Amino acid sequence: MPLAEPVVRVGIIGAGRVGRTHMKEYAALDGVRIVACADVDEAVARQAAEAHAVAHVYTNFRDLLARTDIDAVDVCLHNNYHMPATLAALEAGKHVYCEKPMAGSYRDAVTMLDAAKRREKMLHIQLFTLYAAETRAARELISQGELGEIYHARSTGFRRRGRPYVDGYGTAHFVQQRHSAGGALYDMGTYHIAQALYLLENPQVERITGKTYQKVAMDEKRREASSYDVEELGVGFVRLAGGITLDIVESWAAHLDGIEGSSVLGSKGGVRLKPFGFFRSYGDLDVDGTVDLDLARFRWDNVRGDGRYYASSQAHWVAALQGKVALLPTAELALRTMLICEGIYRSERLGREVTAEEVERGSVSTAVSL
Repeated sequence: MPLAEPVVRVGIIGAGRVGRTHMKEYAALDGVRIVACADVDEAVARQAAEAHAVAHVYTNFRDLLARTDIDAVDVCLHNNYHMPATLAALEAGKHVYCEKPMAGSYRDAVTMLDAAKRREKMLHIQLFTLYAAETRAARELISQGELGEIYHARSTGFRRRGRPYVDGYGTAHFVQQRHSAGGALYDMGTYHIAQALYLLENPQVERITGKTYQKVAMDEKRREASSYDVEELGVGFVRLAGGITLDIVESWAAHLDGIEGSSVLGSKGGVRLKPFGFFRSYGDLDVDGTVDLDLARFRWDNVRGDGRYYASSQAHWVAALQGKVALLPTAELALRTMLICEGIYRSERLGREVTAEEVERGSVSTAVSL
């Protein structure tokens, strides 16, 4: 249920780089106050608290959850810690915002969503691509029938050399399965796959095939220090309900100058998300269209009046908690994204296509107890 009072009171679990980014996002919003933060490293927690005027600091997140003046918590931990922290917060009666990917495994993500439904609490997953102007523009074109029957989508993401830690930023935890459970697919692919599913109305998954790679050279001292054991490149092909297909390429490292942006194809037209383009044919005329996304956002803000509620993941979360908008189905999108990513990993291990049912039955918890 939406909160009755206008100011949303938030607790942050995890005060590292991601947690501090979330604190900065909240600081830019009206109607929200960070009450407390928790991190196992007290110095990190206190530094973040001082930077954002947070009054209460804990090294045990359960002490934060025991507070009665917190409405919602924001989980900013590594992937395999998402489920235990989220579950504890839901059981403590808090609404939960969780970083992507939803968890370290599909099984853990199911546990999270089931708990949210049982406790009748909101569960929101950080999927920033849903709030991009190009996503809303594509949704408008699709809803107006400009693409006709949708039959294929492409999910892509590219970094030439942007692997965490080994290429110079972030900690080694990002490239270790015991903490992160996956690499490029979980880190960046989550955003693009969920964005595609959102535009496709989140259809059921039928079958998945894929492969992962770790081929590009890296500094050997960094390799040894990091215990790097996740993929830098993930590719996949997914058969969805209704005869729709989705292909995936997600790169942390690849010897190219770029990969064409995500796209959606329909019987009447198509859209490319970045850079945004709209494509249709009228008789013998093939038309390539451009859109003024800045002007569109201006109108969403000042004519429709709902633009600010979809300006960012945090803005949408706060608005939903205040009852101003219905929460987008981020948990459901993130759950199906987990199914697809885990299907690619399973296909890689088995060397064949796998069914959604196989992934669901075979998924096991990767959660690390807290």
